Amino acid sequence: MGLNRPQTAAVEHGDGPLLVLAGAGSGKTRVITRRIARLLARGVPADRICAVTFTNRAAAEMRERVAALVRRRATSEALTIGTFHALGLHMLRAERQALGYPRGFAVYDQADQLGTVRELLRRVHDGDRRYDSKAILTRISLAKNAFIAPDEYAPNEDDDYDVITAEIYPRYQRALRAFAALDFDDLITETVRLLDRDDAVRARWATRFSHVLVDEFQDTNRAQLLLVKHLVARHGNLCVVGDDDQSIYAWRGADTANILGFARLFEGARVIKLEQNYRSSPQILAAANAVIEHNPDRHGKKLWSQRPDGDPLDLSVVERPEDEAAFVCDEITRLREQGTRWSDVAVLYRSNLQPRPLEEALRERQIPYALFGGQQFYERKEVKDVIAYLRIALSARDEISLRRVINYPPRGIGASTLERASAWAQRRNVTLWTALTRVGEVDGVKPGPARAVGEFVSLVRTLQHGLSADGVEAATRKLVADIGLVADIRAASPSGTAAQRRIDNIDGLVRSLANHASARAGRGELMDFLRLLSLDSDDGDGDTDTADRITLTTLHGAKGLEFPIVFLIGMEEELLPHWRTLTPQATDIDDPDFAADVSEERRLTYVGITRAQRKLYLTRCKLRPKHGREVERTPSRFLAEIPDELLVQRDLHAEATAPVDPDELRAFLQGFGQSFGD
Repeated sequence: MGLNRPQTAAVEHGDGPLLVLAGAGSGKTRVITRRIARLLARGVPADRICAVTFTNRAAAEMRERVAALVRRRATSEALTIGTFHALGLHMLRAERQALGYPRGFAVYDQADQLGTVRELLRRVHDGDRRYDSKAILTRISLAKNAFIAPDEYAPNEDDDYDVITAEIYPRYQRALRAFAALDFDDLITETVRLLDRDDAVRARWATRFSHVLVDEFQDTNRAQLLLVKHLVARHGNLCVVGDDDQSIYAWRGADTANILGFARLFEGARVIKLEQNYRSSPQILAAANAVIEHNPDRHGKKLWSQRPDGDPLDLSVVERPEDEAAFVCDEITRLREQGTRWSDVAVLYRSNLQPRPLEEALRERQIPYALFGGQQFYERKEVKDVIAYLRIALSARDEISLRRVINYPPRGIGASTLERASAWAQRRNVTLWTALTRVGEVDGVKPGPARAVGEFVSLVRTLQHGLSADGVEAATRKLVADIGLVADIRAASPSGTAAQRRIDNIDGLVRSLANHASARAGRGELMDFLRLLSLDSDDGDGDTDTADRITLTTLHGAKGLEFPIVFLIGMEEELLPHWRTLTPQATDIDDPDFAADVSEERRLTYVGITRAQRKLYLTRCKLRPKHGREVERTPSRFLAEIPDELLVQRDLHAEATAPVDPDELRAFLQGFGQSFGD
């Protein structure tokens, strides 16, 4: 299979728990896919193998690679391959009756969750703008994944956000239940709770799969670990692949103890290290090893390569961020003249604020670039609006979707009308939808808004009928026409190009729905598909753009990517490591700019260094704006951890301001004069 000896050992491992410590660029995906192929060759039925990843894109790639290896599409399709959230959703759908939820339960993505928290804040604290909904939601998420129930949440009384979270959390859970909805965290935690309390369900899933594989195990949290333990409780056939040195998601709840303590959690576990790197030059690997070795509490491993020696790392010191941007552009232009493609180059940074001067410089020089980490396809407003209408048609209890589009495009239903209908519904313990269908009974609603509500109800019922009678594509296109969505987008967008892009997004959604409908039919299947769209949020922006352009991305966004040439900019204290790591604030907990400690910042640096294949540039500024004034910057502590012999250091500001030699100046002026016959 073209594997090295440790890779072969991992692929051919028999039964029992296995931890594959896969260093950066060591071929972990090759090991996972070939291990699955090996299991199939040994006679393990495809439907008895479960592989779990963290993104839908990684799951799709894994399935494609297995299909190419076994050369049987039907076999690869029978495998259970997907994200943790997709697996949880699959299990909850299968055990819906034991769960006690209706078949049409909704899955709330982050936008839906934030909308719920904002609405609860508005009710409880009259929309107090002091509170960041995202920070509250993150605390709820961390509590859920630690299996802390709303009535068990014990706030730190000195932390305002803890106090308000204790107030919102139980209301948030009651709201989800009233809307027959689950959020992302529930897809895992409710699955685990169900397995814990129901003997029959637990027994069913303990024997459902005979082999379980988990990718990126360093990114798992406690709830995901418990789910895995349930799935392998009977047979112990668990293979996990990961790298504790690339654990950079503590702010999302990832627990490095899962991978560091694997041998303790799964008795008799075998550990195999993949240390041969197939990506980077020996110099880049030596720098990465030198940095990460300063971290305590890690599995000892050292990356090495058989590739020939490459260039040393280039460390350039500049005066200001504008100079940093100019240097990067100059160097990219020089590389381009030597035959480098734009797409061979990436610029990585710690904070989303850093690329602004660089973007201006790239645009000025007409260098094409793509800024990664932007809005994802299914999170775009026009796409979510159409999905919201479909979700209401399928489940009128979905109050978040209802509130989202009841007055979009504008139809004359104001906040006061909605409030009166909501209060009427609460007094009678019925849904908001029921109140809207009986708007004539709601006190204080004027004839104009009542008429608009009636038209909205009629619109939704028409959509419901169309989905059953005409199919999802025809019904959705009719909806878009009936509500005048295209006209509203054109009226709201000053740029015709921007408007057309949004209209194209709607058309792309309709095509996606049509493709799904061609493979499956029925109301329940459409609801399942819409749920899965919610799970797509970690998969990038949905585009398949392969244009030749520079990549700009954060260090978090760069994980899993590789480029021949990498610029890692802003190598300064308070940027890398980030200042929030050193002086955390109350709302930092939900922010990727916050890390639990300097060790995680060092892992981020390690991830950045190991993205480079051939050439790595490091830059830092002497001065950088802070709170409206320029302040002196000090070099990142991680630079001091790289041996001097691996670096070529240049102070570009000193070179630019060096005194001119009088003889050189005299010769230059003489030649300049002669060129004009003077």
